[in-house]
Amino acid sequence: MSDDHVDGNALAGDLREIFAVDLTTATGRCAGCGYRGSVATLRVYRNAPGLVARCPHCEEVVLRLVRGRDRAWLDLRGTVSLEIPLPS
Repeated sequence: MSDDHVDGNALAGDLREIFAVDLTTATGRCAGCGYRGSVATLRVYRNAPGLVARCPHCEEVVLRLVRGRDRAWLDLRGTVSLEIPLPS
């Protein structure tokens, strides 16, 4: 392995820019069936400890979001990729 790396703090600026946009317009791809569609098309269920978003095509869980008093947990395990439009 090479030593020409920095720690994850180098991602701070880019991640702040990305997550400061409306993610409902982002296009995701389901890990279960490959369906591509905007986050807004997901089926969101609220009767869990957090929000659970399922693919509208195959019903696989694509995203989980749990909020606490001072933090949030985002699980994108069911998402192969998320294409996020950035402001010009």
